[in-house]
Amino acid sequence: MLTINSGTLLSKITAMKALNNNLKAIVCQKCPVCHKGDVFVPTKKLFQMPVMHENCPNCRYHYDREPGYFLGAMYVSYGLGVFEGILMFLTIYFLLPSLSTIYYALAVVAAIIGFSLWNYRMSRVVWMYLFPN
Repeated sequence: MLTINSGTLLSKITAMKALNNNLKAIVCQKCPVCHKGDVFVPTKKLFQMPVMHENCPNCRYHYDREPGYFLGAMYVSYGLGVFEGILMFLTIYFLLPSLSTIYYALAVVAAIIGFSLWNYRMSRVVWMYLFPN
């Protein structure tokens, strides 16, 4: 007979809800503390460099913890860029297998450049969620 410990099950459900809330807040680029305030100032131009708020507009959490805090976000950005490059390569390789190799390289470079501003924003938000204090 299978018995389920209600305390363990409840803690697993609570952990899954917290993970779901964090993932949703990361994708929406919200504050790591209150999940309500925007991390970045809304931009009106498509290719404008993103600007971060100094503090959360909702809970006043200070985003830039110390000088050099976001240097580690470069590793997250690198990982995102590699993932996007591999995904672009595999997509083109299987959809258009007769293309010349130079087009694969151009498509990968175009994907990495095209996602660069998105990677900048996401890497900083992910870094804040990994190391909040």
